[in-house]
Amino acid sequence: MLNGNRAQGLWNHTAPPAPEAPVHVGGISVDVAIVGAGYTGLSAALYLAQHGAKVVVLEAETVGFGAAGRSTGLVNAGLWLLPDELAARLGPEYGERLLALLADAPRLVLDLIETHGIQCELERSGTLQCAVDARGLQAIRVRAEQWIRRGAPVELLDAHTTARKVGSASFCGALLDKRTGTIQPLAYVRGLARAAIEAGASVYTRSPVIALAEEGTHWRVWTPNGHALAHWVIVATDAYTRGLWPTLRREFTYLPYFNVATRPLDKALRESILPERQGMTDTGTVMSSVRLDQAGRLIVGSIGALRGTGSSVHMAWAKRTIRKLFPQVTDVELEYAWHGSIGMTDTHLPRFHRPAPQVLSISGYNGRGIAAGTVFGRLLGKLILDEIDECEMPLPLTEPRDAKFRNVRSLYYSLGSQIAHLADARIG
Repeated sequence: MLNGNRAQGLWNHTAPPAPEAPVHVGGISVDVAIVGAGYTGLSAALYLAQHGAKVVVLEAETVGFGAAGRSTGLVNAGLWLLPDELAARLGPEYGERLLALLADAPRLVLDLIETHGIQCELERSGTLQCAVDARGLQAIRVRAEQWIRRGAPVELLDAHTTARKVGSASFCGALLDKRTGTIQPLAYVRGLARAAIEAGASVYTRSPVIALAEEGTHWRVWTPNGHALAHWVIVATDAYTRGLWPTLRREFTYLPYFNVATRPLDKALRESILPERQGMTDTGTVMSSVRLDQAGRLIVGSIGALRGTGSSVHMAWAKRTIRKLFPQVTDVELEYAWHGSIGMTDTHLPRFHRPAPQVLSISGYNGRGIAAGTVFGRLLGKLILDEIDECEMPLPLTEPRDAKFRNVRSLYYSLGSQIAHLADARIG
């Protein structure tokens, strides 16, 4: 029998309690109002509060309710785009600046965890991208070459070494990225919230922003039970943008992603699977991910949503995948299942916008939100504090634009993943 809470699943059951964050009531005057209590919003709130700004965070649901609390928990460097392709799309100035920022972004996450004593099951042993076939092996070889040329500590592993690190002979090689690691993502974002509150920020939940009104050089930000007068507003809602910013929401094609978790494996099994505790993804057409949590649960994820027919299709696929990759796991009993949405932009790059004067937004992490969201939140804080100029940002300031065929593509991802996982059953 699966446990409840399809929003955050396992993470909601194993994360430390969230800090107290009441419903917003009454009026408040602040320097910065931040909409959204995820990685970006809370990272910005923490940095701003540490540097003397008066900050309020307004969250429509709970801390980490969106992508932050549903993630697989892999703290990755860079983006899914190859480094050279990223540089080509953004141009040499912005491209190399963004690559340098995101290459080092996991370090900021690790530093924040250590500095603020965030209990989030941190594993520092890196991540693996595993090749399922010759084409995948060539893809990770190219990725490795491009990162090594930029001085990144990555290593291309042969099939034998990959089998030893994964505990499975299913792959023909892997790329080990030593900059990275895994966390309990909801515990991390709750830890950011606690740190921001301790630094002086006010965090309110169940407090959706329902209206904005410009008042001279300030904004009046309304919630159902109150309002905040702010000089700056940060929109940090990413793929879970609702209501007042439809242009930001329409930039995304929505890619559903689910995770399932087994009951804790016994000691011998957990020592035979990912024994060094790397998290892994693969190069399959329909990508999948595998990791362990601190209690020894095996967590398997892939593209798809656990609703309607997708629920039975994807969970059956997950059980087959576990047996295929790790035949030593003879009894596959799933304990948790959950899913969320990844916001994919047409360019597979984040977007930096100013929807209105004194209103800033960075979103579109394309499935790499933990490190990217954290580092971009801090950058927005630095920008507001005049520590950097807009021209020093790693992204150009652009106008929002609708993703092409966004609804059709979102439906394609949802239905296509079911078809692929059903086909996998027939092939198997």
